[in-house]
Amino acid sequence: MKLKLDIDPDIVAMMAAEVAASERAVSAAMREAGTGLKSDWRGQIIGAGLGRRLANSIRSQNFPRSGESLDAAALVWSKAPEIISAHDTGPLIRSKGGFWLAIPLPAAGKSTRGGRITPGEWERRRGLRLRFVYRRTGPSLLVAEGRLNTKGQAVVSRSKTGRGKVTAPIFLLVPQVKLPKRLNLDRDADRALDSLPELIVANWVGVRLT
Repeated sequence: MKLKLDIDPDIVAMMAAEVAASERAVSAAMREAGTGLKSDWRGQIIGAGLGRRLANSIRSQNFPRSGESLDAAALVWSKAPEIISAHDTGPLIRSKGGFWLAIPLPAAGKSTRGGRITPGEWERRRGLRLRFVYRRTGPSLLVAEGRLNTKGQAVVSRSKTGRGKVTAPIFLLVPQVKLPKRLNLDRDADRALDSLPELIVANWVGVRLT
């Protein structure tokens, strides 16, 4: 007995169309999920009061970069991963070598390099010496003798009479500090992952009806 199988060209074309439709649906779903997750993470960061600049460190990239694929994927990441991770996990930060952590107070001002100013940089910029003040209750201090300018920052006093001269607390000294957990990135990531089946179906139906 000899059997012969003939495949209808219409069926082949239909199968190819279905594969193409599924590739488009999966790719579109991944793009939507990735874009949505990026937007959600940025919204969380801004809502936590961490600023738009840090929020804009969240980026996304779709794969493949062009075309469609059943293996399509979306990558969402931050260009400032250490900062984001710290606010996402709320870690306990200890000083290196068992020394103090110096927390700048308003009188310290800002660092010229961005971020928090250090005691060494503060002394170099202000031309003042910091003095250690031990306190039995509460954090110890680094203070300086000077005056407060209009911004509330400690500067050198030029007064010969000592008028306006104050002892200004510049840094709090603590052995360790627990950062508060201000973000929950896993929550949004899980939500984006759970939305994928529905997004694929929605995009697949939309493709097949066109």
